Amino acid sequence: MSEAGVKRSFAIPLAFIGMMFFTVGFATGINGYFVPFLENNLNLSSAQSYLVIAATFSAFLICSFPAATIIGKIGYRRTMSLSFLMFAVAFALFIPAARLESFALYLLACFISGTANTVLQAAINPYVTILGPIDSAARRISIMGICNSLALSLPSVFIAWVTGKSVDAVVLADLDLPFYIIIAVVLVLGIVTLFAPLEEIKAEGEENEEDCPYAAGKKSIWQFPHLVLGALALFVYVGVENLALLSVLDYAKDIGLENPEKYTLFPGLGMAVGYILGILFIPKVISQVQALRICTWVAVADSLLIVLTPPQVSVWCVAVLSLACSLMYPAIWPLAITELGKFTKKGSSLLVASIGGGALIPLLFGFIKDMVGMQNAYWICLPFYLLIMFYAYYGYKIRN
Repeated sequence: MSEAGVKRSFAIPLAFIGMMFFTVGFATGINGYFVPFLENNLNLSSAQSYLVIAATFSAFLICSFPAATIIGKIGYRRTMSLSFLMFAVAFALFIPAARLESFALYLLACFISGTANTVLQAAINPYVTILGPIDSAARRISIMGICNSLALSLPSVFIAWVTGKSVDAVVLADLDLPFYIIIAVVLVLGIVTLFAPLEEIKAEGEENEEDCPYAAGKKSIWQFPHLVLGALALFVYVGVENLALLSVLDYAKDIGLENPEKYTLFPGLGMAVGYILGILFIPKVISQVQALRICTWVAVADSLLIVLTPPQVSVWCVAVLSLACSLMYPAIWPLAITELGKFTKKGSSLLVASIGGGALIPLLFGFIKDMVGMQNAYWICLPFYLLIMFYAYYGYKIRN
């Protein structure tokens, strides 16, 4: 099928999947909001506050393979709908957590939110990847990424708007109304998704092994080196991407900038610009692999600028880092999932599990920040981007 045919045939499914990526971005943005918020309101250390992100993303490590089982039993669409119900439960727990000023209850709510995120991403990522030609999957994922990135900065803006207070003035007692509204919205989205026109689709070779001879003789997902290395690349990528997207508010406050909440808009904008470039140029001008290589070079150079320039300049480099990150996920995913055949769902689950890097790396960042300061803590990004660069040049080509 031609790319134009794909656009005509799948415009409605892509619209629904875009709404779900928007939800993923909003839920992730709540984590970024709570890191400095809880640090101030509950008198936490930096390492403790970054446990919010760790609690959320540890769910990807624990729940990704069960999520694949759920998809196998009830299908993509019902799994997506179920995830919205799980989000509603998680957001409902934030209300008593605020009233009781219980950090433990906040962490439980974040873990349930992460579980909902895991279940949703286990469905929507492979769905959008195999919805059309694999060589243009990065383009479709970039479209979805715009929906995701536009939602990242909304929680702080939304909570400030509903409460009528600035970010610094919001206290725990102010959170009830914003979260009641959020709960109502996600429940409505869950009902809409349950009746959405999303057909069950299969990857090439998933039903007929002859369509994917490379996967035909395999017994396990661990026999696909390009998949395993892709999962490792995604693991470190999600961790450093979270730092680029979610740490900027904390960084702006750490160096004493006025109106620090305004800086939360720029990382999401950087991601959106990168996604637009991906939509315009992949695969007609550059391939997915070439896009990934360019992004890794920009990320490596910008990582050095973050730690070597003055803080007032460095904080803007964090926003540029999000631009460099933008096409990494859209490119790594289809490269890693190529030629999996009947192992597509299990391989997708491994890639979703790798999103758990968002738990470990920000937590490690928080510990380093407490020891050497926030700007120096960004050194953690450099070796991880070099690893992704290795995958972009060599790792994706390795076959058994």
